[in-house]
Amino acid sequence: MIWLIGSGSMSVEYVKVLEAQEQEFLVIGRGKFSSEEFHFKTGKSVVEGGLNSFLATMPEIAEAAIVSVGVAQLYETTLELIKFGVKKILVEKPGAMTKDEICFLEEFRDKHSCEVYIAYNRRFYSSVIYAKNRIISEGGVTSFNFELTEWAHVIENTNKPESVLNKWFLANSTHVADLAFYLGGKPAELVSFVQGSLKWHPAASVFAGAGITDRGALFNYAANWESAGRWSVEVLTKENRYIFRPIEGLQVQQRGTIHCSDIQLEDHLDKDFKPGLFIQVEKFLSENCEDKELLCKLNEQVEFFSFYERMAGYDL
Repeated sequence: MIWLIGSGSMSVEYVKVLEAQEQEFLVIGRGKFSSEEFHFKTGKSVVEGGLNSFLATMPEIAEAAIVSVGVAQLYETTLELIKFGVKKILVEKPGAMTKDEICFLEEFRDKHSCEVYIAYNRRFYSSVIYAKNRIISEGGVTSFNFELTEWAHVIENTNKPESVLNKWFLANSTHVADLAFYLGGKPAELVSFVQGSLKWHPAASVFAGAGITDRGALFNYAANWESAGRWSVEVLTKENRYIFRPIEGLQVQQRGTIHCSDIQLEDHLDKDFKPGLFIQVEKFLSENCEDKELLCKLNEQVEFFSFYERMAGYDL
């Protein structure tokens, strides 16, 4: 039995995947209204009242749990599941909202000997899987760059808690950073610069930086939340430039040419389900250790938090 914690829009997407994979699962939510809306969209009933209320009934421990609650509740929800004895957990990004929280989560995970993974579904896009195989065959990444621009005029009108908006780089932009570092390597050296501020994100509004990864690849990044832009990643080998713009798609520019060619992808899973989600869940539930290596492990996220906080200006 798998526990799906949360009954919001992301959980709706998880239900589609779990049903397609013929998994037995139970949905645990909080409020009556969200539970009724969830049932209307999926046909699945929700155990209402929240996780703590459910755990108080002393249910049989699930073989795995997927945490798909609001960003502000990810940390506490994951702690409660570990404390109860769940040994395999997939938690939506970023897993926590501060370096102290993610570090304590890792210590707590070690103490209770369980597996915790952070759900960065873009690692499992068809475009990423295709490019990764090509990159390996071409000798690896030599350099890469990425843009993390967020549309501030849209975000400021969303119904998100202030605590989440204030850490929006962690809560949302790390999707792009995680993908870039997944393909190019973990930063070994990083220099970051920030400027400006927004009412809902006082730490910074313009971001830039560069570094070198543990694989020897040079990289740079930029974002300007007060101007135009979009998410994108470009990865270069000695043979080709791979362009993810949008990230669901893939273009290739060969060395010595100007033209960028669209790659035709076998992406039916990205069309039938939320992109990347089907394979991410499949890898999470797999008993194959090699499959788990593709997921973002909690100890990996602890390391990345130091880089993310520096890139966002949260550590100033």
